[in-house]
Formats: sequence, structure tokens, C-alpha cells
Amino acid sequence: MAERHFAPDVPELRERWGAFAWDAKHAPRAAEILARYPEGRKASAVMPLLDLAQRQVGEETGTQGWLPIPVIEFVAAECAMPPMRALEVASFYTMYNLVPVGRYHIQLCGTTPCMLRGSDDVLAACESRGIKKGYTTPDGLFTLTEVECLGACANAPMVQINDDNYEDLTADSMGAVIDALAKGEPVKKGPQIDRQTSCPEDGPTSLKKMAERNYDYRPQWNAAHAGTDA
Repeated sequence: MAERHFAPDVPELRERWGAFAWDAKHAPRAAEILARYPEGRKASAVMPLLDLAQRQVGEETGTQGWLPIPVIEFVAAECAMPPMRALEVASFYTMYNLVPVGRYHIQLCGTTPCMLRGSDDVLAACESRGIKKGYTTPDGLFTLTEVECLGACANAPMVQINDDNYEDLTADSMGAVIDALAKGEPVKKGPQIDRQTSCPEDGPTSLKKMAERNYDYRPQWNAAHAGTDA
């Protein structure tokens, strides 16, 4: 599981981020989010606003984004809530980065399904390219974090890189993804094998005609179950 700690709240951090405010691109989105909630309920906007703030920081720094403490305090003020409440939210969810990360934040699932399907090989592919768990590469491109289940167990092993999943990985395919990102080349997202989302690898095993068209199986079901309710 990823270790969770805030970047030290030192004067340099305050100097860089103490005046954080929405820029012209993100201000309309922030206003739209806040408008969803009535007065007295603005605290409900804390999660989407933390995400929005992280994305703005990411664009300013050329990274996937993170949340310095002054930025979290800014979001808390936007939501009319005590700063500690926003800090609690940010520290609970691993979708929020509490320390600086690279341009590509690799979140490696090491939970049981991924572990049984080869997450150690995926980790080895990262490490062989100098990407170490818990660290950012010297060039600032990659950060590797091990996290709990990311919800793609049928396509294990998998990683999430920034906003996208990469699934059905092997050491070779994970290496290919990393190499392509490092070169700025296009990368295939989702399953890295011939599979549609989380469908069976060799195609449908049941209701096969549905893969061809919107086939109506109801007459067959009705005939098969005729008289069974008597």
C-alpha cells in the first residue's frame, strides 16, 4: 500500500504555492462544481475541487499533479470548511498525490488477483528501467507507487498511469508501454492483448449472437421455461 504523508510545510513551499488560485482555464470549472451545492453544503464539493486543483498544479509543473498543503487550504476555503477536513480527505484517497510526482505516475496494483497473475513481473519491468517504487526518476518522467485494488481484476495484472488503465500486462508489454511514453509515442490504453474491455480473451462464451447484433433470446428462454411455473 502506498505510504501517505504530506510534503513538509516549509517556507519554500509557502512561497511557491501560498498564493494559489484558480487560473483562467480552471476557474469556470470550479464555479460549475460549486454551483451544484447550496449554501451551507459547499463542503460536498471538496473531492472534485481537490482533483481540479491537482490537475492545475500538474499543468503548471508539467507533471501528473499533486497537492501542496497551501493548495489544499485554498480548496478548503472554497468549500467553506476547516482546512483539517480537506487535509483528511486528501490523505485518505490515493487519487490525490501529497508529494510531487513525475509526468507519468504509474500506480501498480499489487493486490491478490494482480499478484497471482504476474504483478511482480510488471514491477520488474519498471525496475529494470530505473523506475523504483516510491521514487521519481531523475529525469522527472516517471513515479512508481504501489496501490490497492484498482478494480480491473478480470484483466489482471494492471497499472493505472495518470488517468488511464493498462491491463493484461506482461513484463514485455509493460516495458513497451514505458518505452513508448518515454519517447513521446502513442500508447495503446486498456487491455494489452486482443480483448474487448473485460470480455473473455477468445471472445464471448455465452450469448454469442449478441456480439454480432442485438439478438433477442427471449423466445428461446420462454420456450425452455414453459410450464415450469405450474
